[in-house]
Amino acid sequence: WTEAERIKQWFTPRPWTTPVVEIDVRPGGSSHMIFRGPEGQEFPNDGIYLEVVPDERLVFTDAYTSAWVPSAKPFMTGIITFADEDGKTRYTALARHWTGEDRKSHEDMGFHDGWGKATDQLEALARTL
Repeated sequence: WTEAERIKQWFTPRPWTTPVVEIDVRPGGSSHMIFRGPEGQEFPNDGIYLEVVPDERLVFTDAYTSAWVPSAKPFMTGIITFADEDGKTRYTALARHWTGEDRKSHEDMGFHDGWGKATDQLEALARTL
C-alpha cells in the first residue's frame, strides 16, 4: 500500500493493470495512478492521503487532487487498516462513497469482486516477500 512498484503488481484485478503509480504517502500527499483495461482503455485515479499511521492505517480520498485542490467529482474515501492478530495481520478495507448513486456505480463496476481479487493478489505477493 505504500510502495509504488509493489502496488503495480497487485492493485487492479487481472487482466487489468496499474502501469502508473506515483504516491507521496503522508497526510496531504498526492496519489496518481492509471488503471489500464485489457482493451487498452485507461482510467486515471487522482487523490490525496488524509491520514497515514505507519503499519496501522491509511485513509485516502479522491475528493481532492494534488495539494488540497478539490476534484471535479468526488467519488469515495478509502480506509485501510492493519492489525496484529495472533501473529497474523487483519486487513480491513472500507470504501465510503459520497452518494448512494456513487456506491451503486462502484458496485456495478464490479467493486466487490474486483477488490476481492486485488486483495488475493496482494496476499499472493506478500507470501513471496
